[in-house]
Amino acid sequence: MEDIKSSTLNKPDEKINKDKTAKAKFTGEGDILTRATVGDARIYVARTTRLVRKLSLRHNLSHLATAALGRTVTGALLLAATMKNEEGVGIKVTGDGPIQGITGEAQGGIARGYVGNPDVYLPPKNGHLDVGGAVGNGTISVTRYTAGAKPFTGTAELVDGEIADDLTRYLYTSEQTPSSVGLGVLVDETGDVQAAGGWFIQALPNCSEETLEQLDKNVRRTPYVSSLIDMGFTPERIIQMLGKDMEVEILDSYPLHFGCRCSRERVKGVLETLPKKELKQLAEDEKTEITCPYCNAKYEFTQEEMQHLAQKAKK
Repeated sequence: MEDIKSSTLNKPDEKINKDKTAKAKFTGEGDILTRATVGDARIYVARTTRLVRKLSLRHNLSHLATAALGRTVTGALLLAATMKNEEGVGIKVTGDGPIQGITGEAQGGIARGYVGNPDVYLPPKNGHLDVGGAVGNGTISVTRYTAGAKPFTGTAELVDGEIADDLTRYLYTSEQTPSSVGLGVLVDETGDVQAAGGWFIQALPNCSEETLEQLDKNVRRTPYVSSLIDMGFTPERIIQMLGKDMEVEILDSYPLHFGCRCSRERVKGVLETLPKKELKQLAEDEKTEITCPYCNAKYEFTQEEMQHLAQKAKK
């Protein structure tokens, strides 16, 4: 079992805008994110088992890398659920550990990500995969992409590299958001993802101390999210557990999927930004192969194409 949860729900907040969300229905056994209100707080719960399994297989990840990337991408999806108009969120974990960084991105219900070292291995720590040891000391950065505005990036020091604690600290120190974050990925001995998911509880403006205390108490009593998902609990049922003895209103649910925005044209556009000298060096080879770090898709460019790009490039 690989799971972590963290909470700062006992701290006040004044900077979160409460938006109106229309109710919607989504049925199915695939990955899903459900949003709800509990008093003056929001609860977001995601089941990401299939998505994390796809990431693990696509990147050929070790058990440890699967847990680390799964938590990060799930966290990105949960934060993206707070954005309007399906605007995006990116999470970048930078540390001095052997995993060499983790990147996760989400826009609406579509997510992708990668790690620097997909083969990372460390002995288990206290019976769990040592994600914190793989990450090491460093920072966590969260970028919010909003329509018509420049992306905003905030950064905080890592607490323990276990992602949930780190996101909780970031939200409180950089965005003044009292919150509770739970993230988990359950990987079996063969490396297959058995369950993955997470929750994010967000205090809204003027949230009462009674609500915060009850939510904090419920969080402490709730089992690990990966265990609940492995037992067949739906996100809606997990929300009911987190909102026990409180008035819960389910707002909506929507499916989650792996997806990448890369294409040959996008890759070519990146190549066009390289210095002329670097393009000339690439043009010396018979072909140039570029691999997308997010999905491992490969794009080939002939020597003639690279020569043409080098000729057009500025010094």
